[in-house]
Amino acid sequence: MNEILVGVGTFFCLVVASIGSVELSAKLPARYNHADTDRVVRLAANIFVVTTSLVLGLLLNSAKNTYESVDRNVHDLATDLILFDRSLRHFGPEAADVRQLLLADVQKDLDGTWGRNSRRVLDDSAARALDDVWNALAAIRPSDPVRSDLWRDAEANLQNVVKRRWTLMEESEGTIPTIFLIMLIAWLVLIFASFGFLAPRNAVTISTLLVAALLISASVYLILDMDVPFSGPIQISPAPLQRAVEQMRR
Repeated sequence: MNEILVGVGTFFCLVVASIGSVELSAKLPARYNHADTDRVVRLAANIFVVTTSLVLGLLLNSAKNTYESVDRNVHDLATDLILFDRSLRHFGPEAADVRQLLLADVQKDLDGTWGRNSRRVLDDSAARALDDVWNALAAIRPSDPVRSDLWRDAEANLQNVVKRRWTLMEESEGTIPTIFLIMLIAWLVLIFASFGFLAPRNAVTISTLLVAALLISASVYLILDMDVPFSGPIQISPAPLQRAVEQMRR
């Protein structure tokens, strides 16, 4: 789903609905411009205003929960990476190659997801890139019981890293159902059409409807953008992984 296209499309629909209703109400016969007609339109609009407010709140809460969950998992991933690297460091020179592979993989995540020429790296291919780290770790043969314990700790930490990677991959896709979004836009169109039908035809009314349509569309866009935390203006901070890389380079 392209968040920008949805936001622009929502704005276009609201503008057409509101301005079209203003023009339509001015051309209707006099028998339609009646107080009872206005009252029915206003009551119907009030029903959808309440419903739309509830749906907007649900979508915002869903996007917020997704964003916070991904942010928490990024912090947990950074912690798991540091613990895994320290296990390898305590193991000794035999684990130097594993550490280098791990550092290169994390740096690739940083450059790809948050770099200047960003692309989606935290996906299944990124999670599978840890296979080389797995193979390098499996090739190490502990020479004494102490190193055996360190190897098992490293293996457990690597399992946590892999688990966190796949969790991030699943959570970064967004959770807002498309049908909810379609219903929301349809209700907004109906509300703005009713506003335009009841509004007088003047510059103040038109300007108010345009500004309201712009702000509502911007809100829809920001909610959708928050639901996809690795793209757009509202992004997860790379600071935890950057700190992990600094620790791994020491």
